[in-house]
Amino acid sequence: MLATLVDIYEEKQFPIGLPRPAEAIQFRMEQLDLTTSDLIPLIGSCAEVSEILSGKCDLTLEMIRALHEHLGIPAEVLLQQTGILRA
Repeated sequence: MLATLVDIYEEKQFPIGLPRPAEAIQFRMEQLDLTTSDLIPLIGSCAEVSEILSGKCDLTLEMIRALHEHLGIPAEVLLQQTGILRA
């Protein structure tokens, strides 16, 4: 019972948000031992992959679908953007 109370307290006092999309992609790449070249079929050119991973460019809906389907990254993580999605 004490552990449950501690969990509830921690969730309220110290909530953990979702990672930024670029961080989630990089983490998944590390887990699967992927290189940036492995992302080219999912994202586009090498330059686009670099821009996405650096956070300079937002993901398109097509990229989000591909990353979600092929790498298993939750769509809710990939959809949260500070900028506007480009078509």
